[in-house]
Amino acid sequence: MPRRARLTLPNVPLHLIQRGNNRQACFFAEEDYRLYLDWLTEYASKTGCNVHAYVLMTNHVHLLLSADRTESTGELMKALGQRYVQYVNRTYQRSGTLWDGRFRSCLIQEEDYLLACQRYIELNPVRAGMVAHPAEHRWSSYRANAQGEADALVKPHSLYIALGLDNAGRQRAYRELFRDELEPGLMGEIRRATNGNFVLGNERFAAQISAAVGRRATPGKPGRPRKIEEPKSSNLFLT
Repeated sequence: MPRRARLTLPNVPLHLIQRGNNRQACFFAEEDYRLYLDWLTEYASKTGCNVHAYVLMTNHVHLLLSADRTESTGELMKALGQRYVQYVNRTYQRSGTLWDGRFRSCLIQEEDYLLACQRYIELNPVRAGMVAHPAEHRWSSYRANAQGEADALVKPHSLYIALGLDNAGRQRAYRELFRDELEPGLMGEIRRATNGNFVLGNERFAAQISAAVGRRATPGKPGRPRKIEEPKSSNLFLT
């Protein structure tokens, strides 16, 4: 059975996750994190991808980005993945695959979900019990988005820029978003859409994406389609 093609469109934000094989570690030392981010910055620029948020965990990676072209995200992850795997295998004298197959992703409706998805990404270390506050995790975009720390990788989305009149105002407003925890239902929506390669948004957004890519962008209903019976002649005008 052929693999289901990813939903990708130019300039539509995309949340993606790539896990280590069998959920095993893919980062082993500080140098690994630094090199991955350096190469991510390099290839994002070369392929026309703007990264709005990211987090590197021990055994997986989250990215939120917008791509100039439909092919840009795939080109980015292929080049980055190959270079990083070669580095890890050479450095740690290992062989074989590092990543758990293809990355998973979903297109995001900007107005209702983009900033929520940024929070979901940057709060990942807190949910995992690694830190008490997202600023304590070095390998994420939180310090850039919330505290103004220089980060060549992060390219703010227009919705983030609209949070304030200047950088200080944006950062202050962004920090305020983290006072409340994400609702479990919203986290479930993000996970289902990303793992299933569907859209994260309302019905209108899903319909727009489906029309643009020429195929279904939401999960189908389980089971076979119900057979519609032909009405009997005596009941033709009953409602």
